[in-house]
Amino acid sequence: MKSIFDNVSKMCSKVVTNSYSTSFSMATKMLSDSIRQDIYNIYGFVRFADEIVDTFHEYDKETLFNDFENDLEKALSQKISLNPILNSFQETYHNYGIDKDLVDAFMKSMRLDLHKKDYLTEEEYKAYIYGSADVVGLMCLKVFVKGNQEKYDELKASAMSLGSAFQKVNFLRDLKADFEDLSRTYFPNTDLNQLDEASKLAIIQDIESDFAKGLVGIKKLPLEARFGVFMAYRYYNKLLEKLKKTPALDIKSARIRVPNYRKVELLTRSYVKYQLNLI
Repeated sequence: MKSIFDNVSKMCSKVVTNSYSTSFSMATKMLSDSIRQDIYNIYGFVRFADEIVDTFHEYDKETLFNDFENDLEKALSQKISLNPILNSFQETYHNYGIDKDLVDAFMKSMRLDLHKKDYLTEEEYKAYIYGSADVVGLMCLKVFVKGNQEKYDELKASAMSLGSAFQKVNFLRDLKADFEDLSRTYFPNTDLNQLDEASKLAIIQDIESDFAKGLVGIKKLPLEARFGVFMAYRYYNKLLEKLKKTPALDIKSARIRVPNYRKVELLTRSYVKYQLNLI
């Protein structure tokens, strides 16, 4: 029965989420049962694409990516795939009417990571972030509003800002690995060999602006999604606070993170704020 295969596919997407990101999986668990699995399905898809370009150094990444993209196209058109991650994603894609151009933009940005090493202009930088992060937020938003186009249009700008904020925090946190291990530089007009406090502060202020716009949208999300997204917002804000307090030279030499025990504490405090309507 295909239903058994579909259930196995969904279980795989959930395992991927829980295995690759404790922070995202914690936030996803705070979503309503009615939408949680679909966010696992989206995360599994984007995680696998990202793994190909970031991790599999001993393999022909371009061939792997081309195969994955071909399998994705078949999954979306045939509404089934023997790749369980793509099989679960295509179900969410069709159930919520996710726009194909969002998927295409994501894959375009991921493909850039195969060869592109730096982003010299604001236009290149913004285009990459749109494809790698903003559209992921928009895919999730389609699920959060359960296909309500009017609500989607109302919250679209905020969802994109929140996606941008999350991605830029990741860039700043992973500065060392991206620069030294992958030879990538995402921030334009910034010399990472001589990253100083002024440059770091400019990046952080830009992220804070995105967070402020994103929070406006979080407050308007349906109840099924609001606390889970607020939890993710609180986690990334805490990470940004740590980065803000960390000297620029230290950011270049170490990966800043929030320990698991602090994540649990953050969850508790976030729940109190949410219950008291203090978000």
